[in-house]
Amino acid sequence: MATASAVADELPEAMAAVLVAYERHLVSERDLTPHSVRAYLGDVAGLLAHAARLGHEEPTSLDLRALRSWLAKQQTLGRSRTTLARRATAARVFTGWLARTGRSPQDAGALLGSPRPHRTLPPVLRADEAAELLQQAVADADDGSPLGVRDAAILELLYASGIRVGELAGLDVDDLDRGRNVVRVMGKGRKERTVPFGVPAARALDRWLTVGRPALRADGAGPALFLGARGRRIDQRAVREMVHRRVAAVPGAPDIGPHGLRHTAATHLLEGGADLRSVQELLGHASLATTQLYTHVTTDRLRAAYRQAHPRA
Repeated sequence: MATASAVADELPEAMAAVLVAYERHLVSERDLTPHSVRAYLGDVAGLLAHAARLGHEEPTSLDLRALRSWLAKQQTLGRSRTTLARRATAARVFTGWLARTGRSPQDAGALLGSPRPHRTLPPVLRADEAAELLQQAVADADDGSPLGVRDAAILELLYASGIRVGELAGLDVDDLDRGRNVVRVMGKGRKERTVPFGVPAARALDRWLTVGRPALRADGAGPALFLGARGRRIDQRAVREMVHRRVAAVPGAPDIGPHGLRHTAATHLLEGGADLRSVQELLGHASLATTQLYTHVTTDRLRAAYRQAHPRA
């Protein structure tokens, strides 16, 4: 991961120092993942570099005009509304930290607005497509191939639980409670949650643990639940490639990866009558507003079915 000190060389001394301190805050105090730290630092470094070009030498001189100028520059470069919204959030979090820690007399970003991102409906599998995906994977696993058995277990668990691909790759064997059919997941911000899964997933996981994993396991596997082709903890990229390949074999299915299966699980839960709060807890969303996106998905599917079926649609 690129560190703050590696990107601060071209900043004024005071700006560079505060960027390094902010990295320590993100890593040590907020305990963010390396990916999140990298994203925040990249946005804030860009903001500070723009402010420096405007003549700001100290973080104390940052003001709302400089922040808006930075976002306007991003817009002229063709950045999407979603990117602009994310960077505005990064700026507000940063200036809030500056004010809280006494590094700035005021929170320059408190009044900074951000464009509403276009919320596109994520592609999801229909229930029959999801069933065919899993049936094919289970059938392929009947030959006893360790990788086939693993793929079936991964697909069943992703669809049953709606967990993220990073959460799946980080699972250890002890995270499974096979008696209660639940899995302990470490989510974003290192927040732990317990997620249930059904009988088909339990069968696939049992077969993986008793037949597939012992055959594939190599030195260095440690407690990892899922293993790659070389017998060590599976990489997220390998999971993504497998899911895309397996979904591509389902006629008419949209091209989705593990995150698409997460969308699919949430959509099918809501279509089946699950309440929004339960789905929020299952997915590990910090905000209910994030989970509400899936209500738009189900409404859109209902509207499409209505237009197709009702004679006066």
